[in-house]
Amino acid sequence: MDIDKYIASGILELYVAGALSEKENLEISTYAKEYPEINNEIIAIEAAILKLSGKASTMSPLPFQSIKNKIDLSSESKVIPINKNSTRWAQYLGWAASILLAIGLFWIYNQNQKLKSELEIVEQQSILLEEQIAASKASMEKTKTLLTTIRDKDISVVDLGGQAVSPESYAKVYWNKENQKVFIDAQGLPEPPDGFVYQVWSLKLSPLTPTSMGLLEDFSTDENKIFALNNPNDSEAFGITLEPAGGSESPNLEQLYTLGAVSAS
Repeated sequence: MDIDKYIASGILELYVAGALSEKENLEISTYAKEYPEINNEIIAIEAAILKLSGKASTMSPLPFQSIKNKIDLSSESKVIPINKNSTRWAQYLGWAASILLAIGLFWIYNQNQKLKSELEIVEQQSILLEEQIAASKASMEKTKTLLTTIRDKDISVVDLGGQAVSPESYAKVYWNKENQKVFIDAQGLPEPPDGFVYQVWSLKLSPLTPTSMGLLEDFSTDENKIFALNNPNDSEAFGITLEPAGGSESPNLEQLYTLGAVSAS
């Protein structure tokens, strides 16, 4: 092994700075135990960095006039001899400065990545907030429409009571015959089982003739449990049954949850 070439490669400076992989660190640690020259070089590099750090913390800039006074412009040029130790010291200082710069750049990079992550989180929160605001506006519009409907002087309110399959269930129908709209307040119905859906029926009583008005879709996710349906029928009663997902052509009367007759006007 060419120890001088290995020392001159700069890998020992990176080892001291902690910039190598675990495998490389283990390899250099083994060489340091085997070759005293490598171990001494590591000690010297560590001492140089500590000395550089100490000087950097206590060093103050010299006044310009002080520097000027130390320079004799009229004196003859002198050649300053360069010995091996001063060259080695300059090399240490160069490597130390490079290592400190690399550490500084690495810290800046990490801070930049952290800032990017924080900005992404803020952006995601902003998008979520916008969605919540939009959903809130839609809910407010739905509430306004409902209030307008139930306050209309021509509105018919039909109470639907619980039936044998679910005596505790109840619902309410707000029917505007003029615009053929119905709002179903289904707050009193239990959550439908998986694979099933509530279906609303307009009924003629003599003879009993059911006509589907539609399904109470997304029942579980609708917080208000208010559903708008069209009703062009001349209804005499309304009923709500539990049907398989997708609805049925005719009601399953064994799963009739609520029923109510339209009062004569």
